[in-house]
Amino acid sequence: MVTVEQLDLGTEVDRILHRRPAVGLAVGVVRRGGLDLFAGRGLADIALRTPVVEDTVFRVGSLSKTFTAVAVMQLQEQGLLDLDSPVNDHLRAYRLIPARTGWPPATVRHVLTHTAGIREVQHPSGIARQLFGETVPAGRRVPSPAEYYRHGLRVVAEPGSRFRYTDHGFTTLGQLVEDMTGEPFDHYLREHVFGPLGMTDTDLGRSARIGARLATGYDLTTRGPTPHPDYEIVTTGAAAAYSTPRDIGRYLAALLGGGANQYGAILGPGTLATMFAPQFRPDPRVPGVGLAFFRGDAGGRLVLEHQGVVPAFTSQIHLAPDAALGLVAFTNGTRNGGFWLPVETTALFGRLLGVPDETSRTDVPQHPEVWPELCGWYLLPGPLTDVRARSMLGAGVEVLVRRGRLVFRCLGPVPALARGLPLRPDDPTDPYAFRVEVPAFDLTLRVVFGPDPATGTMAVHLDVMPLSALKQPAATNPRRWALGVAAFGATALALHRHRKPR
Repeated sequence: MVTVEQLDLGTEVDRILHRRPAVGLAVGVVRRGGLDLFAGRGLADIALRTPVVEDTVFRVGSLSKTFTAVAVMQLQEQGLLDLDSPVNDHLRAYRLIPARTGWPPATVRHVLTHTAGIREVQHPSGIARQLFGETVPAGRRVPSPAEYYRHGLRVVAEPGSRFRYTDHGFTTLGQLVEDMTGEPFDHYLREHVFGPLGMTDTDLGRSARIGARLATGYDLTTRGPTPHPDYEIVTTGAAAAYSTPRDIGRYLAALLGGGANQYGAILGPGTLATMFAPQFRPDPRVPGVGLAFFRGDAGGRLVLEHQGVVPAFTSQIHLAPDAALGLVAFTNGTRNGGFWLPVETTALFGRLLGVPDETSRTDVPQHPEVWPELCGWYLLPGPLTDVRARSMLGAGVEVLVRRGRLVFRCLGPVPALARGLPLRPDDPTDPYAFRVEVPAFDLTLRVVFGPDPATGTMAVHLDVMPLSALKQPAATNPRRWALGVAAFGATALALHRHRKPR
């Protein structure tokens, strides 16, 4: 364990940049009511040679969702809103439209936990577009949520049945706050969240007060860093905020301080405890998700985190409430920052908490007697446009025995996961709990198997996001279809080559 006093943060950031090139990187440790330590490296703007400092403005992406959740919980604290009430009871600008009439309504709690059944990409064409079609070029008018969802927002899965990360739900919550209060949502956040906490350089959208210190976003290409074309984000309540390391330090200080920092208060301690408590867990062995915040476990200690990824910018926050400790990080130009930044910051935060890096255990025996229950393929439900889930798992997961070892492989596009990785036992009292090491990403995932609560079918649960897949009949395994098609093609080609001429 390294204490905050012993930590040389600059050296730690230099080591990260040795492993992970970035145009600019800012990392701060939050303690004692604000940003206690800070290290900025690289440039906010290459052409101007502007260094990264505490007051550099970054796009913070999905950290915006946590601001929106705070606004919703303020209405709940005031008795204006019940978390288990239907969203449509409060939304005026447009409607949530269920795909089936028999489903229960999507509630505010469902949306706060990404379990409302709202799909991630609104139209298949969005898969090939920047941020799934949720941006417009800089200088063009940004449509309001009422205009963007003018035909209604489709609910494509039964609310409460599964987790799917989506920007559209939190954009809808921002519209809900606007509809209920009569205040434009960006104005509401300035007056009721940012202002009370002294976040003077934070805004939803690019206001004049933050534009002058905004970092340029870069793509790392074969020609080196290239400025990313400027853009504005349509899904405002989910991803459009701008902030600085100093301001996010003040925000985390309030989250660690029961809802208040030295400047003011935004929520009560009981409300924050609700936000941090498990609100959706597909299995009790998975930490699950709170209200907007993702839960984790660091040596038996609750940690909370959220990431923000938008084109050319990546951000990450971590919180350990019982240690009164937080961590914040931003970058404005790297490659695969959405993968490596949380890995690096999780490891650094763990060292501050005295928790060793996550590794597979070597003292837990295998239990081959349960392998027949586990082997097979597991379908990840939902449309192909669930891009974040599909980018990891594809169609689902296959569990098989290879060379006498139990192996986990994803039926998807990531080679490191598609090749197959050993399932390593993780709990001497639970033969259905494993870890998977993904060396390509320096990542360790916890994987647990158990009956699905709704159907009794064997399911596999990952502690990432958290995603779940249900076991399917062997005959429906898409890999078998692919092998069958390949075998048929090879046979047809062989017959064609060897047929006798007439």
